[in-house]
Amino acid sequence: MNSILLPLFIYLAIGVVYYLIFSFASLFRSKSLKYKPLLGLNKIAVFIPAYKEDAIIIDTAKKALNQSYPTDLYQIFVIADSMQPKTIQNLKKLPIEIVEVSFEKSTKAKAINETYRRINQDFDITVVLDADNIMEPDFLNKVSDAYNSGASAMQGHRIAKNQQNELATLDAISEEVNNNIFRKGHINLGLSSALIGSGMAFDFQLFKDEMARIDAIGGFDKELELSLIKQKIKIAYLKEAYVYDEKVSESKTFGNQRTRWIAAQIRYGMRSFGNALLHLITRGNVDYFDKSFQFLLPPRLIMLGLLFILTAITTTFQIEGWTWFLGALVVYSLALTIAIPAKFMNKNTLLAMMQLPKTFWLMIRAIAGYKKAKNNFLHTTKTVQS
Repeated sequence: MNSILLPLFIYLAIGVVYYLIFSFASLFRSKSLKYKPLLGLNKIAVFIPAYKEDAIIIDTAKKALNQSYPTDLYQIFVIADSMQPKTIQNLKKLPIEIVEVSFEKSTKAKAINETYRRINQDFDITVVLDADNIMEPDFLNKVSDAYNSGASAMQGHRIAKNQQNELATLDAISEEVNNNIFRKGHINLGLSSALIGSGMAFDFQLFKDEMARIDAIGGFDKELELSLIKQKIKIAYLKEAYVYDEKVSESKTFGNQRTRWIAAQIRYGMRSFGNALLHLITRGNVDYFDKSFQFLLPPRLIMLGLLFILTAITTTFQIEGWTWFLGALVVYSLALTIAIPAKFMNKNTLLAMMQLPKTFWLMIRAIAGYKKAKNNFLHTTKTVQS
């Protein structure tokens, strides 16, 4: 193999092995927390940051009140950023708290920190949702039980609430693959679950203190999980605590969302790797190193596209090492297939897979334009009610 292809193959092969290990680990039953509900219920603050989400926030707020948890033990806080006056009026008709905010440059971190500054009540737990998220009726019960079991940082199980076209179906599959590889697979190997920005829960004071140090334009969850894991605070995965999340169905929205995600991944991966390596060597913090290393791997779809293209080129022109690229492509495809839940093994998924070349191109464009996400908040507009 020539000197140009060899480093590229090694980089991709490391990613293949990484994904295969955690994909395989996800096949086993998760180590569940030993819930201790008899310790008593906890008081919960539910934060719903909503930037210009007038179309869906009323529906979300109403559904957030449909919890089986005692109504006197949880409070919904809608953080209304740049909302229309009529929306605010309608929100005020609901038994919720409305925190009106407006910033020159809006971010979720700013909205959360401002809400903490205005709260004058005592809570045990903070739950963070997106403006489109719908909790299962028992979500808060499961969060409270996990908290009683010793979990101070938790990620719920986000699943798709819409699959109206092929792109949304691919996004739904991607969510579940992430759940298996970065959450269930990691938990099964004794590491922390990844956070995903919503459907999360934390010890109230812990989250307040952590967020006070964060002013990220995008990807605040990446900075948060690195900080928690660096302190050896384990992030639990509540596989049975479901939150329904809107999946992207339009190309432009997909591009903006992935640009924001990739920008955060690159930024925090490069910023933390040296320190994470030092902590691995001096303090044995495998969790922290794993998270930083994970950020430096290429996104899964980019890996799949690159392996396919390189395999096609090296095989067609019989370039030395073509069998290695072919083998890596086969193994990687197996790793992804393992991580796809059985419920997606159907005709709709097969049709959605036809959109992979298009989504690969959208990801390439997202990488090419990631610098614009450094100083600008790229909002993902939500439209689906349920």
